[in-house]
Amino acid sequence: MLSSVVPGLTDTLAQVLHELFGLPVLRVGPDIYSRLPMAIERPHEIGSDLVANAVAAYDKFNDYSIVVDFGTALTFTTVSDSGQILGVAIAPGLKTAMYALFKNTAQLPEVPLELPPSAIGKNTTQALQAGVLLGYVGLVESLLARIQEELAQPCKVVATGGLSAILGPVAHLFDEIDPHLTLNGLRLIAERYG
Repeated sequence: MLSSVVPGLTDTLAQVLHELFGLPVLRVGPDIYSRLPMAIERPHEIGSDLVANAVAAYDKFNDYSIVVDFGTALTFTTVSDSGQILGVAIAPGLKTAMYALFKNTAQLPEVPLELPPSAIGKNTTQALQAGVLLGYVGLVESLLARIQEELAQPCKVVATGGLSAILGPVAHLFDEIDPHLTLNGLRLIAERYG
């Protein structure tokens, strides 16, 4: 099972996997999307990782759910109580935002992704941490509330992704933190559609 959001490497990865294991490589993509329930306008544009997350969340909760994936991008994938992918919200991920400031400004350093002691930074490091990390706390809280308001009902919320453990102040918003959600979704897709 292959999920890749880097189109330029997907064929190479599929070939290497086939040569290594001698098995056909099933790719999560538009061929499979047509067999999944989606309410989005252009299913071919959705990332295969988001599809895997949605499949795993529905399998886990069997109810309305929101998957918050803390990766290169910060994504919010909304799933209906019938397993239909309703839509996605995408923002730059924490590291992506921090790196953009470091890379695109002359005087801002790269800083560790750690919560600062205060929202009022007393030095450049704390100022960056307050702006980005505490700003993301507000972003997560706001988008989750808005999505649930638009659905007019509460949802199960699961966090995943490499940086899902960083934002302790929003941990109470999640019903579960599952760093392996995407992998579980890939397994489920392989079992059901492979």
